[in-house]
Formats: sequence, C-alpha cells, structure tokens
Amino acid sequence: MAAAASLWRRTGVFRSATTLFPRSWFHSSVGLRSISPPPPPQSEFFSPVEGVMLPKGAFNNRVAFITGGGTGLGRAMTTTLSQLGAQCVIASRKLDVLQQTAEEISSQTGNKVHAVQCDVRDPQAVSRCVDQMESLTGLPDVIINNAAGNFVCPTERLSPNGWKSIVDIVLNGTAFITLELGKRLIQSQKGASFLAITTIYAESGSGFVVPSASAKAGVDALYKSLAAEWGRYGHRFNIIQPGPIKTKGAFSRLDPTGSFEKLMISRMPTGRLGKPGEIANLAAYISSDYASWMSGAVIRFDGGEYVSMAGEFNELHRVTPDQWKMMETMIRSTKGS
Repeated sequence: MAAAASLWRRTGVFRSATTLFPRSWFHSSVGLRSISPPPPPQSEFFSPVEGVMLPKGAFNNRVAFITGGGTGLGRAMTTTLSQLGAQCVIASRKLDVLQQTAEEISSQTGNKVHAVQCDVRDPQAVSRCVDQMESLTGLPDVIINNAAGNFVCPTERLSPNGWKSIVDIVLNGTAFITLELGKRLIQSQKGASFLAITTIYAESGSGFVVPSASAKAGVDALYKSLAAEWGRYGHRFNIIQPGPIKTKGAFSRLDPTGSFEKLMISRMPTGRLGKPGEIANLAAYISSDYASWMSGAVIRFDGGEYVSMAGEFNELHRVTPDQWKMMETMIRSTKGS
C-alpha cells in the first residue's frame, strides 16, 4: 500500500484531469461521492463499558471540584467520582439545575454532593465560589475544568459578542478557576490534580466553531505550561480531548437538525460515538493516585476520528474489492514517472 501511495503521489492521483485517475473518472467510476456510508458493523467490537473502573473507595477522603457539573459530561464525571468516595462540589451558573443534580447523585451514591453557584467568566464570582467551597469542604484535591460553551456559526457571521462569550467561558473561565485555586493551594502547601476537558480540534483547528477552537487551544497551552511550572508545588495538569460524545446540551447547539450525527459516526473507525461514562472513567483515573506520574499529558479520546480525518487516503476504505482489482491493474500498467 505504501508503494501504491507513493505511485499515486508521483502520478498526481486525484489532482489532474490528465493523470491516471482523473478526478471525474474516479468519482464517477469508483463512485466515492455516490457511495452511501455503510453501516458500521465494527462497532460490535467496541462496545462501551460505563461501569465504574477504579476500585471502591479510590477517592475516599478526597474533595473534587467540577465546573459545569450539573449536566452532561460534568454530571457523569461527578457521579463516578462520588461513587468512588469523593465529596464533590459542582459549580455552574444555574443553581436550580446544580441542586437537583447534587441531590440525585447524593441519593444514588450515598456521598454528599454540594452545589455552588459560579459564573466562571467573572473573577469575583470565582473567588466567592472558592470561598464557599473552602467553608464547606476545604480546598479540593481534584479540579476538573469542564464548563464550556459552543455553537456552530460561519465565521463571517460571527459577532464580537459571540466570540467573547465563548472565549470568556472556555479560556478565561478555566484560567480564573485554575489561578484562584492554584494560588490558594500553593499558599496552603497542598497538592492537587487539575484536569481540563477540551476537544480534538484544539489541536487541528476547525471551521464553523472558531471561537471554541481558539479558546480550547489556549486551555491546552495553559495546562501544558502549568504542568512544567507548578509541578514543584505538588500540582499535576492534564488534558482530555474528547471526540463527539452525545449529550443533550452540546448536540442541541452543534447538531440541531440531527443530520450531522450520521456523518460523525461514518468517519469513526470504531463505528460509534462516545459515552459519558467512558470519559468519566478516564477522568477518574487521570485524577487518581494511580496516575500520580502523569502530568502535562494530552489524551485524545475520540474513537480514532482524528486520525481518520487526517490521513489523505483514508477515504479509500469506501472502495470495494472489485474496484481495488480494477485500480491495481491500472496501477501496475503505469510506466515512468
């Protein structure tokens, strides 16, 4: 295959109407444009396991602080940490949602979950939130920056306010939480694990979600930088870059018609979307003593989506065995450069 790829590059496959495989011939004869994505039978090999992975009591006598903890991924991570013995504090702007979530998780796990209102965009609100947490539980052992905002929009239609709203929540909010807690932890000589939930396109960039891509990339840089600088204080900083994990809030803004979900699944080598419980287990591991030597790590957690989109020739998985035979015959008959 490597030799074939080299030949295709040298002969200009897909690039010129005069080459071995002109673009018009390739799409009409091999039919890449007309082939509908096949059902993903491979998903049977990658069945999700959402049960708690770590041993019971792994977070006994620990305090975990989770932003955006009332819904979606934040709720899933809070539930897992609470099941493992942590006393959790969840924060977001909507206190009523937080309180309901806290009561439901506490009832399920038997461990106290505290709800503290916080607008991460406001440094003074962050300071008040941390004051309240200190009075309830003391400073945390685990900090998960999960609060986020996003929407799809052509960038030429993006307003300054739209840009600011996302950057304030994602980048500034993460920075305000991290700096406020980090400084207090340093002063108290207490170590902690910091975890940021970003996205795979923080690395690559992405059209139509430019504020989010820019802000998440900033969060990645922030946490990698602090991993180098604040390790001496007993602090670890790690990042999870999730691919698409279906949650109600995120998908209502990013896939309002529901049509994009099929496309996302079609480009997944594992043939399915992620589950909240899966990222909750990963977050719990990274935040636990089992990962005490992990710092500055960026973990892509996306079912192989990133590498599937990145490879120039990956779309050839749509070519049938009969079409491969025809193409191989034509490749072998090519002479010269």
